[in-house]
Amino acid sequence: MGDWHTLYTPCGAVQAWLAKPDGKPRGAVVVVHEIFGLLPHYLRVCERLAQAGFIALAPAYFDLITPGLMLATDQTGTDRGREVVNQLGLDCGLDVTEAAAQLLAREGHKIGVLGFSWGGTVALLANTRLALPAVSYYATRNPPFLDEPAGAPLMFHFGALDVPIPPAVIDLHRQKQPQAQVFVYADADHAFNRDPDPPYHADAAALAWRRTLDFFTEHLR
Repeated sequence: MGDWHTLYTPCGAVQAWLAKPDGKPRGAVVVVHEIFGLLPHYLRVCERLAQAGFIALAPAYFDLITPGLMLATDQTGTDRGREVVNQLGLDCGLDVTEAAAQLLAREGHKIGVLGFSWGGTVALLANTRLALPAVSYYATRNPPFLDEPAGAPLMFHFGALDVPIPPAVIDLHRQKQPQAQVFVYADADHAFNRDPDPPYHADAAALAWRRTLDFFTEHLR
């Protein structure tokens, strides 16, 4: 099991969930949540990373706006979540991610970033601006930043049924970041990894997770 720690960042202090493996770590991963805040799902993501041998640290980014804020994954929560991330801004999102990475790096670990939706764009920016290996899941805000050169290995996951990310946008990722791994899951929608809430897709989530673990195993060794 993990536990809570206070993370001090240029934008303010936030709580962060830290999970560690039983044995020698294989590296460390900063987990960046989506627009609903640090839901229990992301604590489980950290635990799964720890079970796979990685230290995982998930900041509660929304603490900078409203401490402890978590939103329902419905339309009301979506609308409020968009307001919150727009108020927070990607620059502060990246500053919090960098502070988390620096904290983990002090222990001598190589750092990666794993982000979902809004967090997937934070992960992309952590790659292009902080040179950290990154995995970005179904991030709708990536296109304006795809011309930024990658600073480290990069992986993208998309659901083919995700209306806000049509095939042309997925192809843009391939064109602008040709060195990156880009995976599309035929029967999956947006947020296909967020169990147990719909539109969770077990098969797509499992395959994407295996690929993600393989990515961090290779690039954080």
